[in-house]
Amino acid sequence: MDEPAGAGPEPSREYRMEELAEAAGITARTLRFYRERGLIPPPRREGRIAWYGPHHLSRLRTIAALLERGHTLNGIADLAAAFESGRDVGEVLGLGEPTEEEPVRLTPEELADHFGDQVTPENLAAALDLGYLATDGQEIVHVSRRLLDVSAALVEEGVPLAAVLAAAGRVREHADALARLFTDLLHDHAGGEADLVRLRPLAKSVVEAEVSMALDRRLRALNS
Repeated sequence: MDEPAGAGPEPSREYRMEELAEAAGITARTLRFYRERGLIPPPRREGRIAWYGPHHLSRLRTIAALLERGHTLNGIADLAAAFESGRDVGEVLGLGEPTEEEPVRLTPEELADHFGDQVTPENLAAALDLGYLATDGQEIVHVSRRLLDVSAALVEEGVPLAAVLAAAGRVREHADALARLFTDLLHDHAGGEADLVRLRPLAKSVVEAEVSMALDRRLRALNS
């Protein structure tokens, strides 16, 4: 739940508690409170001295940014817990596998800028379960720029994010069924795996045309 590398101090820098608090613009008492609440990870201990690193400063800056956006400390703690339970991006995307989608790296602040106060632990958990979001170290990755933009546009139009994610789950079921239908069809009649990749655009065109005509029928029915 931290900012990307490069947004904070030099990687080798370590801080005592008072130094970290000063760098983050908070009091040592506030830092101690955050640590007791589990909002920041434990420091590295060397004897009786606690040392904090750049990732602690990034986490504190993220907390400050989310507080400015209206999130509560309880909400931020729940978001951090949900995020830290998410699947790794390699597991979700199958790194090295072909894809036409462009993943997007996001800080928690940027995610909040897309969806405002609807970035709740429940919605974050749903997006992680759906595979829309994954983790890469301390970063959040959305698996598809197109889906991120469409989801944000629907929320902007007044559709609750929870409803968008619920609909996405149903769309996923139908999309998986369509993918199975076409891969079976092409496998049985068009040859090997190379032909499946080559003829993939035909399958997408059929689905796009059918969805377009289905929307036409639905709109006519609603207007009749």
